[in-house]
Amino acid sequence: MTMDLGSLPTLDLVLLAGLILCWLVSGWLSEHPPQSLPSVSILMEDYRRDWMRTFVTRQPRIFDATLIDSLRQGTAFFASACMIAIGGGVALIGNAAAVQRLTDELPIGSGPDVALKMLPVIGFLANALLKFVWAHRLFGYCSILMAAVPNDPQDPIAFHRAGQAADINITAARSFNRGLKSIYYALAALGWLLGPWGLLAGTVLATGILLRREFASHSRKVILAREP
Repeated sequence: MTMDLGSLPTLDLVLLAGLILCWLVSGWLSEHPPQSLPSVSILMEDYRRDWMRTFVTRQPRIFDATLIDSLRQGTAFFASACMIAIGGGVALIGNAAAVQRLTDELPIGSGPDVALKMLPVIGFLANALLKFVWAHRLFGYCSILMAAVPNDPQDPIAFHRAGQAADINITAARSFNRGLKSIYYALAALGWLLGPWGLLAGTVLATGILLRREFASHSRKVILAREP
């Protein structure tokens, strides 16, 4: 069974391009929102800076060490899950002929074969894996910078070092969020197995969920209320 991108129907090509465009635009909007409508990702950056400023004067610092370790474990979990999912996708492509015979008996639409439809899924998962691995490493850098913050708040380097840790923490969180978005769109790309309209529905649903959680969720209202 061959995979020829040139054989894709025009509708499938357009909707596939729309999927990628929505992935790029939704990511850009969450990281560069209008000043009048900050996203959850941007709002959380201020709380991460507050965390590191509070960290300087907190004694002991066991809570902070536990929290940064929890963040690293979260990224490691998602990275492992992506590796397993990529392996499953590659195995599916390797047995595409058998899977195609099965799908031919099901009402999931015609058009490009299953192996070709799995390529964007694997592509999004691979991107997510890279983002999670980098986020895991950055959270490690952050933990080292936190350990380098002097115990004495009066030390002239204490808040400077804490600010460095905050910036690395924010960068790690940004990479982690990008990985999560790629997982959302990998799930959206699975809709292609139901045909082009399934791909469209998956794209709209994933984009709507992401934008709502960034700009119109209850959690955003809570985070936005910085003062009592």
